[in-house]
Amino acid sequence: MSQPLFEASTVPPRLLILGITACPTGIAHTYMAAEKLESAAAELGYEMKVETHGSVGVEGTFSQDDIDRSDAIVIAADTKIDASRFAGKRIVSVGVADGIHRPAALIRDALAAEPSTVGDSSSRDATPSSSGKADFGSTLYRALMNGVSYMIPFVVVGGLLIAISLSFGGEATPNGLVIPEGSFWLTLNQIGGLGFTLMVPILSGFIAYAIADRPGLAPGMICGWIATTGAFYNSESGAGFIGGIITGFLVGFVALGIKKIPVHRFIKPIMPILVIPVLTTVIVGGAFVLALGQPISWVFSSMTTFLTGLQGGSAIVLGLILGAMVAFDMGGPINKTAFLFGGALIAEGNSAPMGMVAAAIAVPPLGMGLATLIRGRYFSKPEREAGIAALFLGFFGITEGAIPLAAAKPLQVIPANMIGGAMAGGIAALFGVTNSVPHGGPIVAVFGAVSGVPMYFAALITGAVVTALVSVLLLGITARKSTRHAAATGAATGTAAGASGPVPAPTGPSDADAGTVGSVASESESSPMPPAKKTVLDYIDERTIVLDVDETDRDAMISTLAGLMSKTGRVTDETLVTQAALAREKHGTTGIGDGIAIPHAKSDGVTAPVLAFARSTQGIDWNSADGSKATLIFMIAVPEAEAGTEHLKVLAQLSRALIKPTFRDALQAATTPAHVLEALALQVGAKTVAPDAF
Repeated sequence: MSQPLFEASTVPPRLLILGITACPTGIAHTYMAAEKLESAAAELGYEMKVETHGSVGVEGTFSQDDIDRSDAIVIAADTKIDASRFAGKRIVSVGVADGIHRPAALIRDALAAEPSTVGDSSSRDATPSSSGKADFGSTLYRALMNGVSYMIPFVVVGGLLIAISLSFGGEATPNGLVIPEGSFWLTLNQIGGLGFTLMVPILSGFIAYAIADRPGLAPGMICGWIATTGAFYNSESGAGFIGGIITGFLVGFVALGIKKIPVHRFIKPIMPILVIPVLTTVIVGGAFVLALGQPISWVFSSMTTFLTGLQGGSAIVLGLILGAMVAFDMGGPINKTAFLFGGALIAEGNSAPMGMVAAAIAVPPLGMGLATLIRGRYFSKPEREAGIAALFLGFFGITEGAIPLAAAKPLQVIPANMIGGAMAGGIAALFGVTNSVPHGGPIVAVFGAVSGVPMYFAALITGAVVTALVSVLLLGITARKSTRHAAATGAATGTAAGASGPVPAPTGPSDADAGTVGSVASESESSPMPPAKKTVLDYIDERTIVLDVDETDRDAMISTLAGLMSKTGRVTDETLVTQAALAREKHGTTGIGDGIAIPHAKSDGVTAPVLAFARSTQGIDWNSADGSKATLIFMIAVPEAEAGTEHLKVLAQLSRALIKPTFRDALQAATTPAHVLEALALQVGAKTVAPDAF
């Protein structure tokens, strides 16, 4: 009798393990840990999928079906990973180095772990660690930005509703715009006022949440409300946003401290929902009412009084500073600091600083969009398209619209943004422009939130024009320098050809700007073929490969590799590159283990990404976690202003290849640089490279 067809379904499916890898820089360690975990899972007979959080973004994102089917989760990361989507799963969370050096053990540990409780993030601890001030500072910054990001929607919605109600329902009186009692617009105005009422509690609550997770949220909001309500501590005015920031941090760290107190297992389930919130609220709320509230309130009210009294030259200085801050990092922490300062003072009855900030907010996107129209030849086609988008975003007061252009040309764009932003803020201050909405750009004037609309637009337009002209001037200077450099490089290449025979023709204006190394054909404007996808071979050639060196000092080896890179013309200052690579080592060794090191540098001494390789005979102590000496060293250097991510993808490709013993064996067996290139070509899926192709 034949076997039933469905009998095969009784074979149990392989266990599915999900992994997440990430390191602070998101380059080599991230991808090598992923490769190690995948290899270990295959050896153990398990199915594994890895999600990498690298510099090129999140890749291999899990579907909900993957999460539902998974049997365990391995998180190997040195950055905060939100694992709330894995609630109820077995999770182990360690550093990325453990993912490289003991992947099999991590998988076994994960399968043996207890299922996580609902709401347990199971992420790397975001609190200050023993590594020092840098970790503590990053914790404070991350928590503050978390609070600000949640606060902004409340302020914007509240401010816009107030502006609309005043614009359509306000009646001019000797005391200003007044909305009649019983009017619909008065109700809308009161709803908008709730946004400002909730602003500081939300700020405080989500600062605490970023530090202590959910147990800190309710106490943070309650204590934030206490901070804004002076009646709690016998003050005529509250402590404002300064008080909210202080209560947020206090609640976060107090709640975190209570969480770490060991308790009986019967009490543990009620700790996050009852014990921690109640104790934290009593401790921080009591401290604020009894001791902290009055002095902080005095500081805030004094600051508000001082700013309200600024007139003439003093106000202009404030406008210049706020405008430059807004334009500097386009949505970053300095921008957010100026925005928070101006927005919080609206609730205190001083809308002048927000008028200065609002005028500067739209300057970077409008100015850089205008620059792409004035001198389009200074920008690539994608940059010109980004400029058009920036003009649109600038109208709605979205400063981040200028980021693509600033990322591509930071040394020219950021100074231009700051000068234009300062001009806009200064002009708005000079003419007493005010803004009752914590937002900027032409859109707020459309809603009637701005007083002195003609001068507001004058400030905004002047700032945008100044930004456009300054950026065009700086870009022109840079273009002329690049032309002279290309001419000099071309002359040097020609001399070398005459002395030692023909050299490969460059694929661009200069070897330093070449897109590939050893290309079989150069591209032209009329070529119908799209540019080939870059591989490791586009960044390395025989000039940057050295075999069997006797060097045993790590720093000297990095200096040697930087010297090899300079032969390509892509490194213009070996010292800067060496210093950048050594500075990177201070943040954590690039010694991966298994005899491998991948130092990397980002420096102004580099004009285009370049890769070098050295093989050491005796090995070099690279402080690798497994204690092995590095015999295979790949070093990559990229420009400080590098905006693309192609070289990061190539480095990830190289990192994965180095995990394979066959590839390492091929590198160890190579007798010439050409053999190294052949081994690389086989790994990246390219055709075998003939020695004379380089």
